[in-house]
Amino acid sequence: MKVAILTFDGFNELDSFIALGLLNRLGAQGWKAEITSPTSHVTSMNGVTVQAQRPLEFASEADAVIFGSGIYTRAIAQNSALLDRLQLDPLRQLIAGQCSGVLLMARLGLLADLPACTDLTSKPWVVEAGVRVVDAPFHARGPIATAGGCLAAQYLAAWMMLRKAGEEAAAAALHYAAPVGEKGPYVERLLAAVRPFVDVT
Repeated sequence: MKVAILTFDGFNELDSFIALGLLNRLGAQGWKAEITSPTSHVTSMNGVTVQAQRPLEFASEADAVIFGSGIYTRAIAQNSALLDRLQLDPLRQLIAGQCSGVLLMARLGLLADLPACTDLTSKPWVVEAGVRVVDAPFHARGPIATAGGCLAAQYLAAWMMLRKAGEEAAAAALHYAAPVGEKGPYVERLLAAVRPFVDVT
């Protein structure tokens, strides 16, 4: 599984790095999540500069894509030249977004009539884009998922792992990262939140 974590200037560290860390716990199973950006380096909302692992075009070939959020997302949403570099296909890819990243999904026409989750700050922008926002941390239908709140990155990662690696592998990866003394209940609560949205095949 190749996963592109879309990370732009002004990005929220929690969105990008939580998903990156959790998904790469499945490295032994062939998973690789990478910071994917339009430039060689991007600087976070708190001034942390990181080197992109992949160019933006990698998202078009990845098996899964996560749109992280950031303080410049509204401007990015208006940058058609930048968004045109993304050629995504929900028939072939899992596509997820978090907080203001959901706005980019809306601009790309990925949400259609799906209800979506986002954070409280981004909600007016997402509604303005024609999306019905639900008051929930996570929602998914088919290959499209959205989440609201910085720490909701764990839901996006858990959903992807559950769909593509199965419950045993997902639980083991999440168990490693879960707080000591709370591991069992923490993992079960997390999986219970996304399990209803995973298609049974």
